[in-house]
Amino acid sequence: MDSADKRQTEERQKQERRLDWLLQEFKEDSGQYRDLEVGDDYEEKRMALRSLMNIRMPGKMADDVIRVQDEFLREEAREKGIVDVSEIPTAASKYGSRHPYADKISVWQGDITRLRIGAIVNAANSQMLGCFVPCHRCIDNAIHSAAGIELREACSHYMNRRRMQYGRRYEEPAGQAVLTEGYNLPAQYVIHTVGPIVGGRLNDRLRADLRSCYENVLKCCVENRIRSVAFCCISTGEFRFPNDEAAKIAVETVTDSLREYAADFDRVVFNVFKDMDRELYEDLLSDSSAACQ
Repeated sequence: MDSADKRQTEERQKQERRLDWLLQEFKEDSGQYRDLEVGDDYEEKRMALRSLMNIRMPGKMADDVIRVQDEFLREEAREKGIVDVSEIPTAASKYGSRHPYADKISVWQGDITRLRIGAIVNAANSQMLGCFVPCHRCIDNAIHSAAGIELREACSHYMNRRRMQYGRRYEEPAGQAVLTEGYNLPAQYVIHTVGPIVGGRLNDRLRADLRSCYENVLKCCVENRIRSVAFCCISTGEFRFPNDEAAKIAVETVTDSLREYAADFDRVVFNVFKDMDRELYEDLLSDSSAACQ
């Protein structure tokens, strides 16, 4: 075994020990699931730990648990493969887009939690505490799971301040932008925005709320000197905003904002997961006449 293989084996053994220890600590912390039985399979234990993290309410956790959690999640991020924004081609270089800001815009298909970038955008809900459904496939859950429990704690502090100001029933309205640290994510910051929920027919109010999400995230970046940002497909999926309309609003709003803020940004990334969304964004950015409207 050469030295590289030896180091890899040693790090894997460290990860396994961290996982076992964290799983026991989070089980004890939960109270209700103290006696949870988990098999010996690594992936089964990992899903159990993520589930316990997902359901945990905000609150103080022992410093040594936070330290080991941070070590575990940062090593996990390294194993997944960190993608630096500088490695992602622009729309201009990838497919010759004639969009006026094609040298600042990218479309990237992949896991947003892998991006090393100024900020990633989280499609939050109005409670602003992340998704409590164990191992749910939404982006809110993915971001909180990769960042660690400090992110929920930071969001809780924000909501507590808002409720002191506006009352205990306060919920975060659609279209705002809330900045937190990225904690164990490769991204330096997370910008949380609550997108509109389409309960019936799509209307102008819902379209305006979605535009506000993009506008306020970019303003937040400018105010905090964040020069690169990755947007998820806000309000699509479970919020039921039609993917084609959402993509059109996203490209048009970012284009309009860059007319004012272009000098403040090095890169704006449209992060997608589905092939359908990738094709929508690439078509919009390739159609320079539509992008310039």
